[in-house]
Amino acid sequence: MSVTKVTLQNFADEISHSEKPVLIDFYADWCGPCKMTAPELEAFSQEYDDVKACKINVDESADLAAMYGIMSIPTMVLVKNGKEVARHVGGCEKADIRAFCDKNM
Repeated sequence: MSVTKVTLQNFADEISHSEKPVLIDFYADWCGPCKMTAPELEAFSQEYDDVKACKINVDESADLAAMYGIMSIPTMVLVKNGKEVARHVGGCEKADIRAFCDKNM
């Protein structure tokens, strides 16, 4: 499964009403660590079916970033049943993403 881009228009369908836990990557196109994390998240999403991977561009969806209190990027937020259960701030590799999800599921 590939990473799904989320905006305010599809937020409810993709995140709030998801039957699976959702890992949200808050990013910006100009952010260096975000650019390094993006292919790692994509690789993770191809191998890990238990979690739905999504990404939110903070410049395009500032309202969603504010709703989650995002202060720096990249930030990954794990959501279960529509509620945040954990967050990780900073870039990471595929193994780190998997460990983060495994620890907090």
